[in-house]
Amino acid sequence: MAEILIDNTRPEYAEALEQIQRLVFGHLPEHAQYSAAMYQRHLEIFPEGQFTALIGVDNQRIPVGATTTFLTPDFDHIRQPFEESVSWLAFHDPDGEWLYGADISVHPDYRRRGVGSHLYTARAALVQKLNLRGEVAAGLLAGYYRYQAKMSIETYANKVARGELVDPTVSMQLRNGFVLREVLYDYVENPESADCAALIVRENPDYRA
Repeated sequence: MAEILIDNTRPEYAEALEQIQRLVFGHLPEHAQYSAAMYQRHLEIFPEGQFTALIGVDNQRIPVGATTTFLTPDFDHIRQPFEESVSWLAFHDPDGEWLYGADISVHPDYRRRGVGSHLYTARAALVQKLNLRGEVAAGLLAGYYRYQAKMSIETYANKVARGELVDPTVSMQLRNGFVLREVLYDYVENPESADCAALIVRENPDYRA
């Protein structure tokens, strides 16, 4: 298996990352899918918080996944519906004490190879480096559509948190150390999750006030 490398996102990766966004998040509103222009803007705002997963193919390093982050002082913006301003990192606060994981995407052909876990590890290392309180994210409850007729979204989220059900997105995030805080209603247009998301938090145990 080819080695997975994590690099800070570079301008030359932007076009490939846009294509991955279309493959992974094509079911979401267009403003929730990052374009090449958005990736370029992310690098202007918070370059150290942008990571790309690369894999060697024919002596070339090909982008196969990425994560976008910014700093926030609280969870208020995460609790609001996902807006286009989030996609442009308009809420980035250089003095923020929490790393907001705005997204994580892995090319469908390279899933189940640890790409996502490598990206989460890179984010955790950044939290340590910057001495942040931790990470926060809104995980799309992508598997809820299978249970929508049987239970509420809160029941589903809590069952996922207890390990009684497996969600394609949030279960992986929980395995990487996140914990469920609450359900976010009307977060983003997404029929699979009834437009909801899970507010998840991974605190930094080494944070120094």
